Order: sequence, then C-alpha cells, then structure tokens
Amino acid sequence: MPQSLARIWLHVVFSTKERRAYLQNERIRDELFRLLGHHASAIDCQPARVGGWIDHVHVLCGLARTMTVAQLIEHVKTESSKRIKDRAADLSSFRWQNGYGAFSVSQSNVDQVIEYIDGQAKHHGKMSFQDEFRLICAKHGIEIDERYVWD
Repeated sequence: MPQSLARIWLHVVFSTKERRAYLQNERIRDELFRLLGHHASAIDCQPARVGGWIDHVHVLCGLARTMTVAQLIEHVKTESSKRIKDRAADLSSFRWQNGYGAFSVSQSNVDQVIEYIDGQAKHHGKMSFQDEFRLICAKHGIEIDERYVWD
C-alpha cells in the first residue's frame, strides 16, 4: 500500500502550573481555548473540541500522521502560553504544568468526549480537577504517582 493513512484521536488534559485559577475570566478562557485549537491545527492536529475550566484544559484532536504526542503538546503549550501572557497584567506569570495526560479515543466515542468537554463548567461544580484527572486515568488503566503528577 503506497499511501499512509491514520485517524488517531487524542483527549489531552493538562493544568495550569500548580492548578492556579488563571482562567477565571470567561473571555480570557475562551481566547485561550481558541489559541490552543489554532496551534493544534497549525501542525495538522485538527481539533474537534477545546475546553476546560479555570485551572485546566481538555483538547480533543486528531494526531497528525507525522507528529508525536510529545511534539503536539509541547507546541500547543509553548505557543498558547506565549500569546496569553500578553492579554492581561495578571497573566504575565502564566505557565502550564510540566506534565499532561494523553488518552486514546475511538472514533465511536468522539461525540461523547465532545459532550464531556462541553460540560466542564457544570462538572467542576461538583468535582476538582485532581479528582477528575484521577478518574480519567483510572478509566484508561493508568496508575499515577501522586508525588509527581501535580506540579
């Protein structure tokens, strides 16, 4: 087969440094989500949905055939961080956490993940980011070391 084809959906989750609530302002939050989507798209990792809450983000995107997960995440974190720092004085110290979670999503579950991302505001009225991340990892069979996962 001379043609290489791939459709790999990723649900990527990462927080602000120390889970600081940098994204309380809805306008800034929405702008950051657009920036993340734009920078994923710029490297051919087409976003299906970007969302999150005041201290973290969820990105559902296709992984480009020539891109690694680490390259995708480094790019969107670096570029979005550079751009968002210029938006307001209280964002000058904005940083993302060092780590991330990246989870595979089957084509048949893409719509469910989109609904999940869209429901973040309601969801976080009942659950912290840490509890949410623990549950996502458990669902995917990933054990986390609490000493290192929260930076």
